[in-house]
Amino acid sequence: MKFKSLGHCLSFLEKQKELIKIREPVDPYLEMAEITRQVFEAKGPAVMFLNIKNCRFPAVSNLFGTYERTLRIFEPELRSVQALVELRSDPWHFLKKPGKILSALSSLLHAFPLKSLTHEIMEKHCGIEDLPMIQCGPGDGGAFILLPQVFTRDPDQDSVLQSNLGMYRIQISGNDYRFGREIGLHYQLHRGIGDHHKKALEKNQALKVSIFVGGPPAHTLAAVMPLPEGVPEIAFAGALAGRNFRYAVQNGHILSSDADFCITGLIIPGKTKKEGPFGDHLGYYSHVHNYPYIKVVSVLHRKNAVFPFTVVGRPPREDSNFGRLIHEITGSAVKAEIPGVTALNAVDDAGVHPLLLAKAHERYQPYEKRRPRELLTHAAHILGTGQLSLAKYLLICAHEDNPGLDVKDTKAFFIHMLERIDFSSDLHFFTETTMDTLDYSTQNINQGSKLIVAAAGEKKRRLALEFPDRFSLPDEFARPKFAGPGMAVVKGPVFKTYTKGKIEINRLKKKIQDQGGFLSIPLVVVVDDPDFSAASFSNFLWVTFLRSNPSHDVYGVDEQTKFKHWGCQGPLIIDARIKPFHAAILERDSKVEDKVREMGKKGGPLFGII
Repeated sequence: MKFKSLGHCLSFLEKQKELIKIREPVDPYLEMAEITRQVFEAKGPAVMFLNIKNCRFPAVSNLFGTYERTLRIFEPELRSVQALVELRSDPWHFLKKPGKILSALSSLLHAFPLKSLTHEIMEKHCGIEDLPMIQCGPGDGGAFILLPQVFTRDPDQDSVLQSNLGMYRIQISGNDYRFGREIGLHYQLHRGIGDHHKKALEKNQALKVSIFVGGPPAHTLAAVMPLPEGVPEIAFAGALAGRNFRYAVQNGHILSSDADFCITGLIIPGKTKKEGPFGDHLGYYSHVHNYPYIKVVSVLHRKNAVFPFTVVGRPPREDSNFGRLIHEITGSAVKAEIPGVTALNAVDDAGVHPLLLAKAHERYQPYEKRRPRELLTHAAHILGTGQLSLAKYLLICAHEDNPGLDVKDTKAFFIHMLERIDFSSDLHFFTETTMDTLDYSTQNINQGSKLIVAAAGEKKRRLALEFPDRFSLPDEFARPKFAGPGMAVVKGPVFKTYTKGKIEINRLKKKIQDQGGFLSIPLVVVVDDPDFSAASFSNFLWVTFLRSNPSHDVYGVDEQTKFKHWGCQGPLIIDARIKPFHAAILERDSKVEDKVREMGKKGGPLFGII
């Protein structure tokens, strides 16, 4: 169904019994977020809050809380957009299926933004202080807008097509911001807004920013789409909505005519303030850092405006469904942009960017035993492509070794890799490089390392699920467990410094080597809590790849550097202990959790839902 507004979508969901309304008073401090978490975890409906403390606007969350609901919201235009992406990726494909051309053209016609004659967004004015002050975690630095669509234009261009629409968290209270007059803007180095801000700084002029909240759901998805450079998000928003993006202009600021709220403001050159902390989608509190901030010019809203929000944290969360949908839309485009790559999976359980799995063709030496050669060409291409460049660990295998291997089956993929990898030659490091801003596995923001692990050829080992009788650990290591075949976790001493940590790992390496190497256990991860880490493969991935920095935390039995290439005989050892500089784990308030559980009892507004 085509939605021209958020209200239109909510009416649809209510008729589908996919929306509940909470009329009882709720507190935007922790309570609304906890309600959202518990309803999401129960695979419940979207939640509309009608009586928010100190706020006259209703709010809605969990709109995209299940993948099935997400698909219903974006159908039927989703198929047309997929056809458009496929047309761009492989025009010859459409000669075989000309019916798809009409579907793609339908999306293309809606991709061009329209300057509208009526401007409902201009009907009402309010202040930042009138918005729901939603704080999700007890460690957050204040209230945040959590589904913002942040719009900027290229300072050198007047066209709305020379623009960026991105989702960057907006802090609206706390820290040193002048309440109601200044708001925080957190954007990462690789984001499109950064280029606009850079140009404005070079001109020593303020950058005009518009923040849209609400509107057709397609506008929200467009703000997180990893589109090719030069493709404006507002064009994608129109194509996906089946309704051209409509906009107005006020004092040089672009307004979304279909949004529920629009905040306009200016980023003043050279001015920064502390932003954060915030419990982000990796499951940790991102630290406080200096970021540009926005001087608020106006806050506009339409009549009967509804404030949408989401709650993030350790995956899976609502944004996981966005990620899954994005993969469905862009899968063909990625394969076309990186020929030879047959499948990709940015692993949600590991926080998306820390771990990327890939399959690709290995065809360079058909007359030799298969080994990673072409795979390294593909890996370099992957790490040079858009947001894929944020991958910290890239595991890539030869498609020919198992064409049916599903990159979404993470445990099967790890088994396949560990059976084939040659630790002496198949690990390739990038050091002193750019990292995801939200990754705190290093001591310096935006700086870290990457590791490509490539595997091709026949199986080299069988993977164990039991420790040998003679297996033992150094005194300071304990409680070995298996997280999967050939994948062991062991408890290490509390990490103090890298100097001490290296000495501890060296003792573990020597102990393993003295016992013959245990090559049937090719991966050993040192952790703080092996019971938690081995309780599920999801836990194993989250701990291993979020708490390690490849250049500092990857070791190996009998490791050597030959002509600047690092390798080992194995097992490979990853030190995934919590380091003193790591971000704190996102926590929930137990009293608020209990209060929300009471709402799920008979007579409560969430009875039968949680």
